[in-house]
Amino acid sequence: MERTVYALVRYPDCTAALDFLTTAFGFRAHEVSKDDQGGVSHAELLVENDMIMLGRGRTGGPGIYIAVADPDAHLARSRDAGARITMELTDQPYGSREYACEDPYGNQWFFGTYRP
Repeated sequence: MERTVYALVRYPDCTAALDFLTTAFGFRAHEVSKDDQGGVSHAELLVENDMIMLGRGRTGGPGIYIAVADPDAHLARSRDAGARITMELTDQPYGSREYACEDPYGNQWFFGTYRP
């Protein structure tokens, strides 16, 4: 599958971020590049058929929305892994059931059933 758009999220500690994102959100590591000290400097994570790239750098900026089949179970998993829930599960007027959270570095993540 050829992709055109890749979401990129920056973290000061990509190793810890990779561990959090795979544990909390169920992302799968596709490619992981390490520096000379063995720390993760870049990673590509699969989310079903889509991809998110991690890079080393400052955090912040816009959030990322990801469609999931079961937002209730996904929220429980995220909360258990330490995500800070910023919006509890909400049934939106446009038909989506979704929630929002922050990872330990302040990046915004949104998960719900809406698929544009």
